Amino acid sequence: MKLFIDTNVVLDVLAQRQPWFDDSAHVFAHIEQGRATGHIAAHTVTTLHYLLARHLTPQKTAAALIDLTALLHIEPVDHSILQQALTLGWRNFEDAVQAVTAAQCQADCLVTRNPRDFKQSLVPVMTPVELLALLA
Repeated sequence: MKLFIDTNVVLDVLAQRQPWFDDSAHVFAHIEQGRATGHIAAHTVTTLHYLLARHLTPQKTAAALIDLTALLHIEPVDHSILQQALTLGWRNFEDAVQAVTAAQCQADCLVTRNPRDFKQSLVPVMTPVELLALLA
C-alpha cells in the first residue's frame, strides 16, 4: 500500500506529540516493516526542518530528517503541482499542494489527522487510527 503522509502525522512522530504519537508511530512501523511505502511532499521536509529547529539542536534536526528521508520517498513539488493546487481554490493552499502531490504519486491513501481539510481530495483520506484499523 502506498501511503502519502501529511506533515502533521510526521511531526507527531518526530516531536513525539501526545496524544497522537502512538498511532502515528504505528503507521511508520508498517512502513519500516515493508508492509507499506511512505511518501511525503518535498516541501514537507523544509517545513519540518523549520519546526524542529525551533526545539532541537541543528545536529538533532539534521539527524531526524536524514533518518526520515531514508525511510520515506520524497515526492517532487513542481510547477504543474503548484498550478493544479492553485486552481482547486481551497482555503489552505498547503493542503491543496499535499492533495495534488498525493494524487500525482498515485497514493492509495493520504494519511492525516485533519481529514476535514481534504474533503475534496481525489485520493482517499484516512486518519492514522482509521488506517491502522484497515491494516489490522
